[in-house]
This record gives sequence, structure tokens and C-alpha cells, in this order.
Amino acid sequence: MKIVTYNVNGIRSAINKNWLSWLQAVDADIVCLQEIKCSPDQLMDILLIEQMGYEHYWNPAEKKGYSGTAIFTKKSPNRVEYGCGIGDYDREGRVLRADFDNFSVMSTYFPSGSSGDERQAFKYRFLDDFQEYIDHLKIEFPKLIISGDLNICHRAIDIHNPKSNANSSGFLPAEREWMEEFLNSGYIDTFRHFNPEPHNYTWWSFRANSRAKNLGWRIDYNLASSDLKDNLKRAVILPEAKHSDHCPVLLELAF
Repeated sequence: MKIVTYNVNGIRSAINKNWLSWLQAVDADIVCLQEIKCSPDQLMDILLIEQMGYEHYWNPAEKKGYSGTAIFTKKSPNRVEYGCGIGDYDREGRVLRADFDNFSVMSTYFPSGSSGDERQAFKYRFLDDFQEYIDHLKIEFPKLIISGDLNICHRAIDIHNPKSNANSSGFLPAEREWMEEFLNSGYIDTFRHFNPEPHNYTWWSFRANSRAKNLGWRIDYNLASSDLKDNLKRAVILPEAKHSDHCPVLLELAF
């Protein structure tokens, strides 16, 4: 079972960069997308996606050209849940979940606080509410994979320059503490489970040739509940996929 998470920074833009050929080549069973920035009725390539064998589920933001999540899957889910039941986040299309026989997969797009204090406060509120939401959810769905752009670097190893970014949204002490506590509540950072090496990132600024210099941040994750630990087989970042300012992250499981 191959699961990929990818913040495409606008799926129509990614498609213009040959993303559909990449999608066919990677041949994932489930693809979790973030920042789709459109609704399916705005996409001309739905038939091509279906011809690859994917069912597709979308949770776009109410605001046009903004945020939103989607899940493409070659295995029919038993149930799809749109949103988390909190209007402020659901209007921005930040959570989408698909339930299968052996596990559930969630595509999530956490808020960024980089635009100012108001959005940083919104982000902190989201983190608290998301923790509470997941604490209740895992009672019913103990085998859960949370995939997506969390907009948080967990540790210094996950960012190219931790000292100069010490006061940057995405690497603030309170955000990193939340991440630590969330993982300790029963989740595995699957990439770090297999890969302890530094200089592995999933997002690079468009400025200063950051990607070519590998001056990045690791903010995209596949987090697996502890109940799935024995099913984890491989986790890798795919930096050669260049359809976005992010790159995809792959998780393989066996059942």
C-alpha cells in the first residue's frame, strides 16, 4: 500500500508542469493533496485521473483559489468525511478523511501563521482544536494516518537554518512543543522512523534559489498512529518531483 502526500500549491498549476505524468508514474494507491486551490468542476483533467484508476474526493475552500484538500484513491473507501465539524476550518477545506477496512487516511492542510499575528493566533487555535478532534477520533479509528502539510518543523534537523528561523512561524517554540506532544499522544513521524539523516526537506522558498541550494524546511508529513507501527515498511521524500514549492512524501505499508 503506497500513500503519497503532496502540497501541489494549485493543482491546475501542477498539471501545467506535467503533474499527471508524474502521478501515473508514481502509481500510488492513495494520494493526499493539499492547497488544491480549485474545485473539481474547475478542472479539465478529471477524466484522465479517472482513467488512471482513481476515485477522487475533494474538500475545496469556500474562497476561490485558496487552500483545500483532496484524496485520490484506487481503493474504494468505506466512508469519506468532509471536514472536522468546526466551521472556521471547514470553510477553508483543511481536513478530509477516507476510511478503509484496515485504516483511515486524512489529508490535512494546517494553517500558516506567516502572514501576521492574526493568522498565527488562528493557527494556534487550530492546533488545540485539532488535537482535541483527533483524541476523540482515534477512539473510533485507532489506525489512522494523518498526511499533509502541517506547516511546522518539528526539530532543528528539519530546517536548514534553525538559528536564523528561531522566531519564524513554523518553527516557533510553541508550535514545536505542540508537535512533540502530538507525537507523544500516540503517533509516529514515519519519515523519521526510517530516516535519521539531516538535510531532508519538503518545502523551499521560491526566493534566493533556495531549492537548488537545498535551503528548505520539512513541514509535510505522513503521521501514523502507533497501532500501525508493525505495518510501516518504507518512508521517503521525493524531492525530484518539482510541480510545486513543496515535494511529495511517500509512505509504504503492508497488511
